[in-house]
Amino acid sequence: MLLVITLTAAAIWIFPLYWAFVTSIRDENHVVSSNAGLLPDMFNLAAYSDALFNSKLLTWYVNSIGTSVIITVLVLITGMMCAYALSQMRFPGRRLLYAVVLASFMIPTQALVVTQFVLMNDLGLVNTWGGIILPQLIVPVVIIVYKQFFDAVPQEMREAVLLDGGGEYTLLFKVYLPLNWGITTALAIITFIMAWNQFFWPFLVTTSESMMTIPVGITQVRDTFGVNYARVMAVALLGAAPVAIAYLIFQKKVTEAVMISSGVKG
Repeated sequence: MLLVITLTAAAIWIFPLYWAFVTSIRDENHVVSSNAGLLPDMFNLAAYSDALFNSKLLTWYVNSIGTSVIITVLVLITGMMCAYALSQMRFPGRRLLYAVVLASFMIPTQALVVTQFVLMNDLGLVNTWGGIILPQLIVPVVIIVYKQFFDAVPQEMREAVLLDGGGEYTLLFKVYLPLNWGITTALAIITFIMAWNQFFWPFLVTTSESMMTIPVGITQVRDTFGVNYARVMAVALLGAAPVAIAYLIFQKKVTEAVMISSGVKG
């Protein structure tokens, strides 16, 4: 029974991807025809050719890869350093600051959109990578996960490094970081995927096609070519391909990151 449920759920999940692929390899006239069936009856790559050479898809790829990589690196570095300070350093207001990090989960990101946009506009960062990146750098779950790990590290290790003349940066990057490469890798993968799939904020802060990311650019393909389903599906599949491939390669790490983020695994 469980196998039947699993296969049914898999089929429901896979069918939209299959239908998108079948649509993308058909001629547009056949896509909107009432005779179009579920099985592919032709193999036409014109939609993929148009997507690659008659749109800004390659530019959107560069924007998505660039912003996602920068967001991932900065989120991990800042989150790790913040978590280390909250876990290992003693200063006034430390517990209050951590309570603020926890409370940030209660604030929906949509509630901050107006103030973030006004700030980016005042800084002259609309239609720039900086405008896309900066509001996405605060990821509380990264701080919390790292703090839980740092809290579990024996204090004797910290004291031994300090007695040998090492400082806080030595402890963080030469001692603690090598101990949590698994957590860091898992968080990096899921942060990259989240940044790549982000639509709402890049949609608001970019108005020029040359600055759009893949999720936002897909909407422009539809506007540029009219209601051309084959091209829209081709761009959508090409845009999702890097993340899908990354997930297939690192699916164990992605699952681990989801478990860590949801609190199943400490």
